Amino acid sequence: MTEARRLPPGEKTSLYLGYLRLTDSAPVIMARELGLYAKYDLDVVLQREVSWANLRDKLVTGVLDAGQMLAPLPLATALGLGGLRADVVTGLALSLNGNAIALNPALSVAIRELGGDAESSARSTAEALGRHLRAGSDSEQLTLATAHSFSCHTFLLQMWLRAGGIDPQRDVRIIVLPPEQMVDSLARGSIDGFCVGEPWSSIAVQHGVGAVQATGYQIWNNGIEKVLGVLASWHQRFPATHLRLRLALMEACAWLADPANRDETAAVLALPEYLDTPEAYLTPSLTGRFVYSKGREPVEMPHFHVFGRFQAGFPWRSHGDWLLQQTGALVGKTLPAERVKSLVQQTYRTDLYREAARYLHLPSPSGDYKPRNRHATVWEYEPGIELGPDLSLLP
Repeated sequence: MTEARRLPPGEKTSLYLGYLRLTDSAPVIMARELGLYAKYDLDVVLQREVSWANLRDKLVTGVLDAGQMLAPLPLATALGLGGLRADVVTGLALSLNGNAIALNPALSVAIRELGGDAESSARSTAEALGRHLRAGSDSEQLTLATAHSFSCHTFLLQMWLRAGGIDPQRDVRIIVLPPEQMVDSLARGSIDGFCVGEPWSSIAVQHGVGAVQATGYQIWNNGIEKVLGVLASWHQRFPATHLRLRLALMEACAWLADPANRDETAAVLALPEYLDTPEAYLTPSLTGRFVYSKGREPVEMPHFHVFGRFQAGFPWRSHGDWLLQQTGALVGKTLPAERVKSLVQQTYRTDLYREAARYLHLPSPSGDYKPRNRHATVWEYEPGIELGPDLSLLP
C-alpha cells in the first residue's frame, strides 16, 4: 500500500462525509476505525443521515464534502430528478449487493404454499407471488416500499416482480420510505413488504414480522450498490484531497474483503456512534450466514456483501449505462444513446479509480465496460482481473 508522503498534499484536511444506518456503510466507518483517514492526513467527520434525499441535498448544498450514495443517485441528480440538480462524480464504488426483499408473514406463507422457495430461487418466489395475486385472494393492492425512487432497491424490486409476471406500475403500489422506517411500517401493516439494504431485512426476520423472499445477489449477481459521491466542482477544487479520500476507502474495502475481519466489523458498526444496532442484526449479512425467515437455519451466502473482491471498487460505465436506462424508464423517458454515454462518462470516473489504484499498486481493468448476465461463475476479464458471477433474473 502507498505511503501518504508520496502523494500530492491535500488542499483541505477537514471533511464531512455522510452515510446511512446500513451495514454496507462499513467502508466509511472502518476507514476511520482502522486509522486510514488519519494515514492520509484527513480529519473526517462521519455524519449519519436518515434518508438518501437528506444526504443528497446536503451534498449538493455543500453541507457535506462527500457521501456514501446509491449507485444511480449521481446520475439522477445530474438529470435533476427528485430534487436539486447538480453534477456529481464517483471515482469509487463502495459495495456490491447488500439488499433483500422481505414480505409480511401472511404473504410469505402464501408464497411457500404456492411453491416459492426463497433459499433456492428468487424466481420461484416471484412466480408464486404472481400466482397469488392473479388468484385475487387479496382485496387490496399490495404496497411495497423502497428506500429511494432512483435506487437499485427499486430496480431490483421491479426486476423481481416482472420475473413473476407482475407489472410494477399496475399490479402493486411502490412507495418510498427511509430505511429506518421499513420494519416498523411492515409490523404495523402500513406496507406489505420492502426492498432495502441490510440490516433491516434481518431485523424483520428476527422479530418475526417479515421473511426474505429474495436477496439482491439472487436477483442480480454482484450488482453495484453504493458509491462514493462528490460534486464535480468539489473534485475540481480539491483533487488531491479527493484522491486521499479514495485511497483510504479503497484500503478499507480491501481489509473488508477478508472474511476473518467481518465479525470485528459487526462489533464496530454496532456501536452507538455508528449504527447503534445490536450486533446480532449485523452479523447475518456481514458473515454470509444469512437467515431468510425466523426459525430457519442460516444459509451460506459469502457474497451477500462484496467490498473488495471482483474489482468491486471499479465504477464500471456499463453499470452506469444500465442504471441510467432504468432511471429513464422509471420517469417515462428514453434518453438518446449519445446523451447516456456522455452523462455516464462524466459521472462514472474510471480514470479516478485507476489513478488511486496506481498509488496502491493494485490492478484495474483496462476497459470501462463489461458484459452483464453472461457468467454463472467467477471469470477472468483479462489477465489479473477476476470478476464474479453477473447473472440476473431478467436481461
